[in-house]
Amino acid sequence: MPVVRPVSRRQVLGSRVRAQQLDRRAGTVADTAVLDQGVQDTGTDGARWALALRGVDPATVGRDELALAWTLRGAPHLYRRADLPAVAAATAPFSEADAGKRIYDAAKPLRAAGISVVDALDRIADRMREIVSAPTVKGEVSARLTAVLEPPYLRDCVPCGAVHPWEMPFRLAALRAGLELEEGTSPPVLRPVDGLVPAGAAPRRFDVVHGSLQLLGPATPQHVAGLLDAPVADVKARWPHDAVEVDVEGERRWLLAEDADRLDDDVPEGVRLLGPYDLFLQGRDRALVVPDAARAKDLWRTLGRPGAVLADSELAGTWRARKAGRQLTVTVQAWQPLPPGLRERIGEQAERLAAFRGLSLRALELVD
Repeated sequence: MPVVRPVSRRQVLGSRVRAQQLDRRAGTVADTAVLDQGVQDTGTDGARWALALRGVDPATVGRDELALAWTLRGAPHLYRRADLPAVAAATAPFSEADAGKRIYDAAKPLRAAGISVVDALDRIADRMREIVSAPTVKGEVSARLTAVLEPPYLRDCVPCGAVHPWEMPFRLAALRAGLELEEGTSPPVLRPVDGLVPAGAAPRRFDVVHGSLQLLGPATPQHVAGLLDAPVADVKARWPHDAVEVDVEGERRWLLAEDADRLDDDVPEGVRLLGPYDLFLQGRDRALVVPDAARAKDLWRTLGRPGAVLADSELAGTWRARKAGRQLTVTVQAWQPLPPGLRERIGEQAERLAAFRGLSLRALELVD
């Protein structure tokens, strides 16, 4: 029986910092690993800030080098534009069961009408492709879809006081229809991507199970399924053949064999003000990342989620920023007293955030 390697919490966090390149000073769109899996674009600073934290200078990114699409969990993610055919294939539902899970309650009326969820996504995509021939605001696309779709595809929306398509099928069908989102639009504007045809099969580096293990490993199938919002059975069926078992503080987990050398005791140095939906915070093993339950509850609150201060691979507190005119104030809620050196490094990152927003830093407020 092979010996299972013990891995500490510290090694797990350090490995993730390295895998996600949060410890590097400079990089490009081409060599940024998280773009293979998509960078979630949620919150004030969104995906572009996440790239900046990984060394990508916004000034060096070509205007059309990146593209935004609704993919995993129905959330908007930023990808390399050239990768969209592979992304469309890699992020499509694994199975009928997976498709049903991803669209939540919208699956029930479809199945009651004898319509498979996969077929429903295709039908919605076909109609969206016909409707969106030029940049079109989401509300208009929704209204025009309502006029051409049958009742099982529609819902009575009490807050809106109207009938319109279910939200998750709408989002998950958009890339299937060859549509992207225009960055910085609210409400969202959809537009066609010229010539986009999903690849027949995506290269391994775009595989979402493989990518989850690579960027958020060591992990279990349950962790990966939670991240992808997919059935555990589908994740297990696609589990990488070269995943090796390790013991993380008494729990069986797996990581890719090629990534084993990232598990060492050296702590990656660096301070980062992670956005609320940064990939480092997206793992489903929250109790390992933040063992204190009260701190975890505050960090991962449902509404009004703060950012997190990453200091040498450990989370040291939360942060929020408020704008007044052309100035920014960053408030850090520290989880323990901060040594002077760390205070200075957080201040440097607050300056960086202000510059990213095109503002000047008015103040850094530290609350111990």
